[in-house]
Amino acid sequence: MKRQQKVTDKIDWTLVLILFLFLIISCISISSAQTSAQYKGNFVLQQGIWYVIGFIIIGMALVLDPSQYRKLSFYFYGFGVLLLAGLLVAPHCIDTGCLVPKRNGATSWYVLPGLGQIQPSEFMKTFLILAVSNIIASHNEKVTVKTTKTDLILLVKVGLITALPLGLIMLQPDLGTGLVFIAIVAGLVLISGITWKIIVPLYSSIIGIGGTILYFVIWAPDILVKYLPIKAYQFDRIYAWLYPENYPEESWHLLLSISAIGSGEISGKGFFNKEVYLPERHTDFIFSVIGEEYGFIGASIVICLYFFLIYHLTKTAIFTKSPFNSYVCAGIICMITFHVFQNIGMTIQVLPITGIPLPFISYGGSSLMGNMLALGLIFSIRFYHKEYMFSSEN
Repeated sequence: MKRQQKVTDKIDWTLVLILFLFLIISCISISSAQTSAQYKGNFVLQQGIWYVIGFIIIGMALVLDPSQYRKLSFYFYGFGVLLLAGLLVAPHCIDTGCLVPKRNGATSWYVLPGLGQIQPSEFMKTFLILAVSNIIASHNEKVTVKTTKTDLILLVKVGLITALPLGLIMLQPDLGTGLVFIAIVAGLVLISGITWKIIVPLYSSIIGIGGTILYFVIWAPDILVKYLPIKAYQFDRIYAWLYPENYPEESWHLLLSISAIGSGEISGKGFFNKEVYLPERHTDFIFSVIGEEYGFIGASIVICLYFFLIYHLTKTAIFTKSPFNSYVCAGIICMITFHVFQNIGMTIQVLPITGIPLPFISYGGSSLMGNMLALGLIFSIRFYHKEYMFSSEN
């Protein structure tokens, strides 16, 4: 016997509140960041418009229930792959006068008249989460007796469906987004039910190889240059991360970011009272603005809000009775968590600098709308969740 619910009762109002708090923080931070002389235009107004579009996307996401998203997951995946492939085959130019401009050596955006720039990879993250979640759920439904062989088959399936969009991303090239894809899939594989006899050696090998390469980069770069198709200058970004004082030109953004955050001390300098000049402060380095103007207290509040968001998404993953829904929640959690740790980490020298924005706060339409699409799936899971009067939960 079903318990009747109003439409408003099905909406995840806690998540709505979290998004409105991010909206306020984003607009306040961007309004201060855009006061630098290098910027022209009202970024706050544009960010507000993108937030409105983002909420419309969430509303549109509620049209479909999770079972329909599962049925359409490979269609979404195929659409995303076509958009990524189009970036590589479309004619390129160095300005915004063509469909696919080439900026800083990368072809990652479509320029659409009247709509501005669209970065397909931001939406492909959600499409990949849907596709991989469907593969894992379908595999586990069909396999009643799990063996090492069936687990390896699942791992191969996940690897194959990840390889295509990941390869297209790396060809743009866009290392930062590629790392996000890897983080999403790594998290989903961990909870997929694959035996630890496979996961532990696999992940240990990956960590070991990565650590070995980093060791050679730092202590014996000549060996890598000799045996791999790598140029010595390509290591400069890593050196600039580890020894920023010795590479002032390459680590210019990092040194300024550390100076800005450090100068904020405990309570910050106050709204509009920034003193450290920092390029790209409204996008990738928005956390530096928060750290300088609101100090340790303000930065901690922002980090706590992200923890609250992740906690709420984790509750949703446990709350739903569908394995597919749980996998979708886990993929979104991995995506947002990696974004937050990478963006904040790069501003304080914990991690190397990559072009990864701070979710829901950094200025950027594609990033914000892509994240809102992902949360639209969470809203859909909550909205269509069925509760029964005599269920064990109640």
